[in-house]
Amino acid sequence: MFFLAIRHLLSRKKQTSLTLLGIVLGTAAYIAISAMMLGFQTFIIDQLVNNDSHIRIQAREEILTDRTLNTAFFDPAIWVHWLKPPAGRKDNAYILAPRAWLDRLEADDRVSAASPQLIVQGIASYGKLTLGVSIVGAEPEKQKSVSNIEASMLMGKYSDIGSNGNRIAVGDSFLKKLGAAKDETILLTVGKGLPQPFRVVSVFHLGVKALDESRIFAALGDLQKLNQTPSRISDIAVRLTDVKMASDVASTYNLIGQEKVQSWDQSNEGIMSVFTTQDIVRNSMTVSILIVAGFGIYNILSLAVTHKRREIAILRSIGFEPRDISNLFLIQGIILGLIGGAIGLAFGLCVSYAMSLLEVSADRGLGGNHMLVVFDIMIYVKAFFLALLSSSFASFFPARAAGKLEPIDILRGENS
Repeated sequence: MFFLAIRHLLSRKKQTSLTLLGIVLGTAAYIAISAMMLGFQTFIIDQLVNNDSHIRIQAREEILTDRTLNTAFFDPAIWVHWLKPPAGRKDNAYILAPRAWLDRLEADDRVSAASPQLIVQGIASYGKLTLGVSIVGAEPEKQKSVSNIEASMLMGKYSDIGSNGNRIAVGDSFLKKLGAAKDETILLTVGKGLPQPFRVVSVFHLGVKALDESRIFAALGDLQKLNQTPSRISDIAVRLTDVKMASDVASTYNLIGQEKVQSWDQSNEGIMSVFTTQDIVRNSMTVSILIVAGFGIYNILSLAVTHKRREIAILRSIGFEPRDISNLFLIQGIILGLIGGAIGLAFGLCVSYAMSLLEVSADRGLGGNHMLVVFDIMIYVKAFFLALLSSSFASFFPARAAGKLEPIDILRGENS
C-alpha cells in the first residue's frame, strides 16, 4: 500500500511539489516566527527575573485622607468639616517588622535567598550636571544571591561597594550622560541634608536602558545614613528555588502582614499581556499558513480521486476493500506531511540561524547586537506535528470519498 501511494504521488510531480512547498513554507514560517518572538520574550523575562528578584516585599504606602486624621484627633461622634482635606503619603514608606519577615523567609524551604533593601529617589551631581536617580541600598553578598548583578559588571565587582565607605556601582549609560568615570566622585542627595560624596567603584550594564541610565547601587548602611533612616528598609527582594512558584508564594505572603507582596509576573502584568498577544498572533499566522497548505492537499487529493477512478475500480475488482482505498489516499497525505515537515524543519533551522546573524543594535543592548533567536527543540517538535496533523486532516475527506466509490458506479460513469 505504501509503495502504491508513492507511485500515485510521483505520477503527478507538479501538484505534489506545490503541495510540499506549501507545507515546507508553513513549517518554516512557524519555526522562524516562534524563534524570533520567543527569543525576545526569553530575554525580557530573563531581565525581569534575574536582574531583580522573584518576589518583592514592599512597604505598603498609606495615603492620608480626612478619615485618617478624624479618627486620630477627634471623637467619632464629632462631625469634622475640612476646608482643605489632608492628602499625600503618610510618613516614609518602610517595612515595620523586617526581622520577622527575614526569619519567616529563612524558615521557608521554597525561599533560596532574601536581601533587605532601601530604595529611595535622589539626585546625582557631577560638576554642573545633575540627574535624577533611583538609589538601591543593599548588602552586597545578599543582593548577589537574589539577582545576577555580578554577571552584568563591566568594570570592577559589585562587592566592591562593601558595607560602608560611600562607594557605589552605576550603569555605563549613567556615566556617559553625567560625563563621569570610574574611580571619580559624584554627589548624591535625597533631599535631606547636604549632598554627600560617593566614589564610583564599579560599572554595570543590565541591558535595559532605563536602568542603566538611572539606577545606582550603594551599601545599605551608607544609604540609610544618607536618607537619615537608620535601620529601616523599604523592600525585601526574595529569590525562590523554583521561579514557577512565585505567584502562589506571593499570594500566600500577602495574607500574612500589611506589607505589599508581589511576584515578578504580577508586577509586570502589562508586559506579560503583550507576550500573550504575541503568542496569539504567532499561532494565528502559522495556523493560517497551514490551513492554506491543507486546502492544497485536499484539492490535489480530490483531483487525484477523480483522475484515478479507473484505477480505483480495478483495485476494488481485484479484492481491495473500501478501507484499503481510503488508506491508500490517507497514506499519501501522511507522506506529504512527513516529507514536507522534515524539509520545513531544516529550512526553518537555516532561516533561524540566518536571523541570529542579523545585527540589530550597535551596542550590547537587548542581550547583544544580534537578533535574539531561540533554538528550542519543542519549537521544532510542534512545527513537525502541526505539519503532519494538517496534512493528515486534509487528506481524510478525499480518502473517505475514495473509499465510498463502487466499481459498478465508476464503470457506469466512464461509459456514460
